Amino acid sequence: MLWLEQGLYLRIEELAHGPRPLPLSSGFTPQTAYRALGCFNPSETSDAYYILSNDRDEIWFICNRHLRTVFLDASNTAFRVKMQEPAESLPVPSAAPEGHNISFERSV
Repeated sequence: MLWLEQGLYLRIEELAHGPRPLPLSSGFTPQTAYRALGCFNPSETSDAYYILSNDRDEIWFICNRHLRTVFLDASNTAFRVKMQEPAESLPVPSAAPEGHNISFERSV
């Protein structure tokens, strides 16, 4: 099954012994939010593989276990958004209408 998402941005949180490919060895960085271009769920596994464009403009299928949500913005068309600081736990994004820079406030 394949579906296309409109504006879901994800960050990398690589698991040491997680499924391959390992995103940090495949051109992704933890300081970037990546737009989900789609999602593939093979019937033989419970994992989903998100389709992302890395920092080298390559298209990769990355397992959902390496990914965390950042924000939704269907009006943003950027493949990648640099985060001003690494996201830890659950970030709360402040407004970024053009989607080029995101600042995070920690929720208490």
